[in-house]
Amino acid sequence: MMIDKFRWYEKIGIYLGTFVFLFFIMGPFIEGFLVSLKPISLLFSSPYHFWPENGSFDAYFTIWTTVPLLWRYMLNGIFIATVTTLLGLTLIIPAAYALSRIEFPGRGVILGMFLSVNMFSGAVLIIPLFRLMRTIGVLNTYLAMIIPGAAFLLGTGIWLLRAYLMRIPKELEEAAFVDGAGRLYILRRIILPLAGPGVLVVAMFCFLTVYAQQFIYALTFNSKSEYMPLSVGLFGFFGRQEVAWNELMAASFVGIAPVLIVFIFLQRYLVAGLTAGAVKE
Repeated sequence: MMIDKFRWYEKIGIYLGTFVFLFFIMGPFIEGFLVSLKPISLLFSSPYHFWPENGSFDAYFTIWTTVPLLWRYMLNGIFIATVTTLLGLTLIIPAAYALSRIEFPGRGVILGMFLSVNMFSGAVLIIPLFRLMRTIGVLNTYLAMIIPGAAFLLGTGIWLLRAYLMRIPKELEEAAFVDGAGRLYILRRIILPLAGPGVLVVAMFCFLTVYAQQFIYALTFNSKSEYMPLSVGLFGFFGRQEVAWNELMAASFVGIAPVLIVFIFLQRYLVAGLTAGAVKE
Protein backbone atom coordinates (compact mmCIF):
# COMPACT_ATOMS: atom_id res chain seq x y z
CA MET A 1 0.00 0.00 0.00
CA MET A 2 1.05 3.59 -0.63
CA ILE A 3 0.79 4.47 3.09
CA ASP A 4 3.51 1.90 3.88
CA LYS A 5 6.08 4.01 2.05
CA PHE A 6 5.87 6.79 4.64
CA ARG A 7 7.82 7.01 7.90
CA TRP A 8 5.99 6.58 11.21
CA TYR A 9 5.75 10.31 11.95
CA GLU A 10 4.50 10.98 8.42
CA LYS A 11 1.80 8.37 8.93
CA ILE A 12 0.76 10.05 12.18
CA GLY A 13 0.52 13.37 10.35
CA ILE A 14 -1.57 11.82 7.58
CA TYR A 15 -3.97 10.13 9.98
CA LEU A 16 -4.19 13.23 12.17
CA GLY A 17 -4.89 15.47 9.18
CA THR A 18 -7.52 13.05 7.91
CA PHE A 19 -9.18 12.96 11.34
CA VAL A 20 -9.30 16.77 11.56
CA PHE A 21 -10.71 17.01 8.05
CA LEU A 22 -13.41 14.42 8.73
CA PHE A 23 -14.23 16.07 12.06
CA PHE A 24 -15.02 19.39 10.40
CA ILE A 25 -16.96 17.65 7.62
CA MET A 26 -18.96 15.27 9.83
CA GLY A 27 -19.19 17.50 12.91
CA PRO A 28 -22.37 19.35 11.83
CA PHE A 29 -24.07 16.08 10.90
CA ILE A 30 -23.19 14.48 14.23
CA GLU A 31 -24.38 17.53 16.15
CA GLY A 32 -27.59 17.67 14.12
CA PHE A 33 -28.32 14.01 14.82
CA LEU A 34 -27.70 14.47 18.54
CA VAL A 35 -30.01 17.50 18.55
CA SER A 36 -32.75 15.35 17.04
CA LEU A 37 -32.47 13.03 20.06
CA LYS A 38 -32.76 15.76 22.69
CA PRO A 39 -36.00 17.05 24.21
CA ILE A 40 -36.74 20.62 23.15
CA SER A 41 -36.41 21.80 26.76
CA LEU A 42 -32.77 20.70 26.98
CA LEU A 43 -31.51 22.19 23.72
CA PHE A 44 -30.56 25.53 25.27
CA SER A 45 -29.76 24.36 28.77
CA SER A 46 -26.66 25.62 30.53
CA PRO A 47 -24.12 24.13 30.73
CA TYR A 48 -24.46 22.68 27.27
CA HIS A 49 -24.30 18.88 27.05
CA PHE A 50 -22.93 17.52 23.81
CA TRP A 51 -24.24 14.01 24.45
CA PRO A 52 -28.03 14.05 24.97
CA GLU A 53 -29.37 13.24 28.43
CA ASN A 54 -32.60 11.26 28.32
CA GLY A 55 -32.28 11.13 24.55
CA SER A 56 -34.90 9.35 22.48
CA PHE A 57 -36.17 8.98 18.94
CA ASP A 58 -39.52 10.57 19.78
CA ALA A 59 -38.92 13.44 17.35
CA TYR A 60 -38.76 10.97 14.46
CA PHE A 61 -42.35 9.95 15.24
CA THR A 62 -43.84 13.35 16.14
CA ILE A 63 -42.66 15.04 12.92
CA TRP A 64 -45.47 13.34 10.99
CA THR A 65 -48.11 14.98 13.19
CA THR A 66 -46.39 18.37 13.48
CA VAL A 67 -46.22 18.63 9.66
CA PRO A 68 -48.90 16.26 8.29
CA LEU A 69 -47.80 16.79 4.67
CA LEU A 70 -44.19 15.91 5.39
CA TRP A 71 -44.45 12.63 3.48
CA ARG A 72 -45.85 14.55 0.47
CA TYR A 73 -42.97 17.04 0.61
CA MET A 74 -40.46 14.18 0.59
CA LEU A 75 -42.12 12.49 -2.39
CA ASN A 76 -42.28 15.82 -4.21
CA GLY A 77 -38.57 16.38 -3.68
CA ILE A 78 -37.68 12.91 -4.97
CA PHE A 79 -40.08 13.26 -7.92
CA ILE A 80 -38.74 16.67 -8.95
CA ALA A 81 -35.13 15.51 -8.67
CA THR A 82 -35.82 12.32 -10.64
CA VAL A 83 -37.69 13.99 -13.50
CA THR A 84 -35.16 16.83 -13.66
CA THR A 85 -32.31 14.30 -13.82
CA LEU A 86 -34.00 12.33 -16.62
CA LEU A 87 -34.70 15.51 -18.58
CA GLY A 88 -31.14 16.69 -18.04
CA LEU A 89 -29.66 13.38 -19.20
CA THR A 90 -31.87 13.43 -22.30
CA LEU A 91 -30.18 16.69 -23.30
CA ILE A 92 -26.71 16.07 -21.86
CA ILE A 93 -25.97 12.70 -23.51
CA PRO A 94 -26.44 13.73 -27.18
CA ALA A 95 -24.84 17.13 -26.58
CA ALA A 96 -21.78 15.61 -24.89
CA TYR A 97 -21.46 13.04 -27.66
CA ALA A 98 -21.65 15.66 -30.40
CA LEU A 99 -19.14 17.94 -28.68
CA SER A 100 -16.71 15.07 -28.12
CA ARG A 101 -16.90 13.43 -31.55
CA ILE A 102 -18.05 15.89 -34.22
CA GLU A 103 -15.68 18.57 -35.46
CA PHE A 104 -17.51 21.78 -36.41
CA PRO A 105 -16.75 25.52 -36.31
CA GLY A 106 -17.46 27.17 -32.97
CA ARG A 107 -17.29 23.99 -30.90
CA GLY A 108 -14.90 25.61 -28.42
CA VAL A 109 -17.14 28.66 -28.14
CA ILE A 110 -20.16 26.48 -27.38
CA LEU A 111 -18.23 24.59 -24.72
CA GLY A 112 -17.15 27.89 -23.19
CA MET A 113 -20.74 29.13 -23.15
CA PHE A 114 -21.91 25.99 -21.39
CA LEU A 115 -19.12 26.41 -18.85
CA SER A 116 -20.00 30.06 -18.30
CA VAL A 117 -23.49 29.04 -17.17
CA ASN A 118 -21.91 27.78 -13.94
CA MET A 119 -20.72 31.32 -13.20
CA PHE A 120 -24.28 32.42 -12.49
CA SER A 121 -26.29 31.35 -9.49
CA GLY A 122 -29.97 30.64 -9.78
CA ALA A 123 -30.61 33.51 -7.36
CA VAL A 124 -29.05 35.99 -9.80
CA LEU A 125 -31.50 35.05 -12.54
CA ILE A 126 -34.53 34.44 -10.33
CA ILE A 127 -36.50 37.48 -11.54
CA PRO A 128 -36.04 36.78 -15.29
CA LEU A 129 -36.81 33.12 -14.61
CA PHE A 130 -39.99 34.08 -12.76
CA ARG A 131 -41.16 36.20 -15.69
CA LEU A 132 -40.33 33.35 -18.08
CA MET A 133 -42.22 30.78 -15.99
CA ARG A 134 -45.20 33.15 -15.81
CA THR A 135 -45.11 33.74 -19.57
CA ILE A 136 -45.20 30.06 -20.45
CA GLY A 137 -47.85 29.45 -17.78
CA VAL A 138 -46.13 26.90 -15.53
CA LEU A 139 -46.17 28.75 -12.20
CA ASN A 140 -47.49 26.63 -9.32
CA THR A 141 -46.66 23.40 -11.14
CA TYR A 142 -43.84 20.89 -11.03
CA LEU A 143 -42.54 22.21 -14.34
CA ALA A 144 -41.67 25.55 -12.76
CA MET A 145 -39.05 23.76 -10.67
CA ILE A 146 -38.03 21.12 -13.22
CA ILE A 147 -37.27 23.36 -16.22
CA PRO A 148 -34.79 25.78 -14.56
CA GLY A 149 -33.27 22.93 -12.56
CA ALA A 150 -32.50 20.98 -15.73
CA ALA A 151 -31.18 24.07 -17.51
CA PHE A 152 -28.57 24.77 -14.85
CA LEU A 153 -27.39 21.15 -14.97
CA LEU A 154 -26.45 21.19 -18.64
CA GLY A 155 -23.11 22.98 -18.40
CA THR A 156 -21.44 20.80 -15.79
CA GLY A 157 -23.16 17.64 -17.01
CA ILE A 158 -21.95 18.10 -20.59
CA TRP A 159 -18.37 18.76 -19.51
CA LEU A 160 -18.31 15.75 -17.18
CA LEU A 161 -19.72 13.31 -19.72
CA ARG A 162 -17.72 14.74 -22.61
CA ALA A 163 -14.48 14.04 -20.74
CA TYR A 164 -15.57 10.42 -20.26
CA LEU A 165 -16.68 9.93 -23.88
CA MET A 166 -13.40 11.25 -25.24
CA ARG A 167 -11.53 8.26 -23.79
CA ILE A 168 -13.64 5.76 -25.75
CA PRO A 169 -11.62 4.70 -28.82
CA LYS A 170 -12.87 6.25 -32.06
CA GLU A 171 -11.96 3.05 -33.90
CA LEU A 172 -15.13 1.44 -32.54
CA GLU A 173 -17.25 4.08 -34.25
CA GLU A 174 -15.24 3.93 -37.46
CA ALA A 175 -15.84 0.18 -37.67
CA ALA A 176 -19.56 0.77 -37.16
CA PHE A 177 -19.58 3.45 -39.88
CA VAL A 178 -18.02 0.96 -42.27
CA ASP A 179 -20.90 -1.42 -41.55
CA GLY A 180 -23.37 1.35 -42.40
CA ALA A 181 -24.43 2.36 -38.89
CA GLY A 182 -25.66 5.90 -38.25
CA ARG A 183 -24.82 8.31 -35.44
CA LEU A 184 -27.89 7.54 -33.37
CA TYR A 185 -27.40 3.79 -33.70
CA ILE A 186 -23.76 4.11 -32.65
CA LEU A 187 -24.68 6.30 -29.70
CA ARG A 188 -27.40 3.92 -28.52
CA ARG A 189 -25.72 0.55 -29.16
CA ILE A 190 -21.99 1.26 -28.77
CA ILE A 191 -21.26 4.47 -26.90
CA LEU A 192 -23.86 4.35 -24.14
CA PRO A 193 -23.06 0.78 -22.99
CA LEU A 194 -19.37 1.69 -22.77
CA ALA A 195 -20.09 5.03 -21.09
CA GLY A 196 -22.36 3.52 -18.41
CA PRO A 197 -20.18 4.50 -15.40
CA GLY A 198 -19.78 8.03 -16.75
CA VAL A 199 -23.52 8.42 -17.31
CA LEU A 200 -24.13 7.16 -13.78
CA VAL A 201 -21.73 9.76 -12.36
CA VAL A 202 -23.54 12.53 -14.25
CA ALA A 203 -26.94 11.17 -13.18
CA MET A 204 -25.95 11.10 -9.51
CA PHE A 205 -24.46 14.59 -9.79
CA CYS A 206 -27.70 15.87 -11.34
CA PHE A 207 -29.93 14.15 -8.80
CA LEU A 208 -27.97 15.28 -5.74
CA THR A 209 -27.65 18.84 -7.07
CA VAL A 210 -31.36 19.19 -7.78
CA TYR A 211 -32.44 17.49 -4.55
CA ALA A 212 -30.25 19.83 -2.50
CA GLN A 213 -31.04 23.05 -4.39
CA GLN A 214 -34.82 23.01 -4.83
CA PHE A 215 -35.48 25.66 -2.22
CA ILE A 216 -35.15 28.89 -4.19
CA TYR A 217 -37.20 27.70 -7.19
CA ALA A 218 -39.92 26.13 -5.07
CA LEU A 219 -40.24 29.21 -2.86
CA THR A 220 -40.36 31.63 -5.80
CA PHE A 221 -42.29 29.76 -8.49
CA ASN A 222 -44.77 27.87 -6.34
CA SER A 223 -47.30 28.81 -3.69
CA LYS A 224 -49.26 25.55 -3.46
CA SER A 225 -48.36 23.17 -0.67
CA GLU A 226 -49.13 20.08 -2.77
CA TYR A 227 -46.15 20.88 -5.01
CA MET A 228 -43.68 21.88 -2.30
CA PRO A 229 -40.47 19.84 -1.85
CA LEU A 230 -38.99 18.97 1.52
CA SER A 231 -36.63 21.96 1.63
CA VAL A 232 -39.61 24.33 1.76
CA GLY A 233 -41.79 21.98 3.81
CA LEU A 234 -39.29 22.17 6.68
CA PHE A 235 -40.60 25.67 7.35
CA GLY A 236 -43.52 23.94 9.05
CA PHE A 237 -41.31 23.40 12.10
CA PHE A 238 -40.82 27.14 12.54
CA GLY A 239 -43.53 28.29 14.92
CA ARG A 240 -44.45 31.84 15.91
CA GLN A 241 -42.97 31.50 19.36
CA GLU A 242 -40.24 28.88 18.95
CA VAL A 243 -38.58 26.53 16.52
CA ALA A 244 -38.87 22.78 17.04
CA TRP A 245 -35.17 22.22 16.42
CA ASN A 246 -35.19 18.57 17.39
CA GLU A 247 -38.04 17.79 14.99
CA LEU A 248 -36.45 19.97 12.31
CA MET A 249 -33.23 17.98 12.53
CA ALA A 250 -35.14 14.69 12.60
CA ALA A 251 -37.08 15.63 9.46
CA SER A 252 -33.86 16.69 7.76
CA PHE A 253 -32.23 13.32 8.42
CA VAL A 254 -35.35 11.47 7.28
CA GLY A 255 -35.26 13.56 4.11
CA ILE A 256 -31.66 12.71 3.23
CA ALA A 257 -32.06 9.02 4.08
CA PRO A 258 -33.34 7.94 0.61
CA VAL A 259 -30.50 9.75 -1.16
CA LEU A 260 -27.94 8.35 1.27
CA ILE A 261 -29.18 4.80 0.72
CA VAL A 262 -28.97 5.17 -3.06
CA PHE A 263 -25.47 6.64 -2.77
CA ILE A 264 -24.28 3.76 -0.57
CA PHE A 265 -25.46 1.13 -3.06
CA LEU A 266 -24.05 2.98 -6.09
CA GLN A 267 -20.80 4.27 -4.63
CA ARG A 268 -18.67 1.56 -6.26
CA TYR A 269 -19.97 2.59 -9.68
CA LEU A 270 -19.54 6.24 -8.80
CA VAL A 271 -15.88 5.73 -7.92
CA ALA A 272 -15.34 3.73 -11.12
CA GLY A 273 -16.83 6.53 -13.18
CA LEU A 274 -14.87 9.28 -11.45
CA THR A 275 -11.52 7.50 -11.74
CA ALA A 276 -11.97 6.23 -15.29
CA GLY A 277 -9.44 7.93 -17.50
CA ALA A 278 -7.43 9.29 -14.59
CA VAL A 279 -4.48 7.09 -15.58
CA LYS A 280 -3.26 7.23 -19.15
CA GLU A 281 -3.29 3.81 -20.75
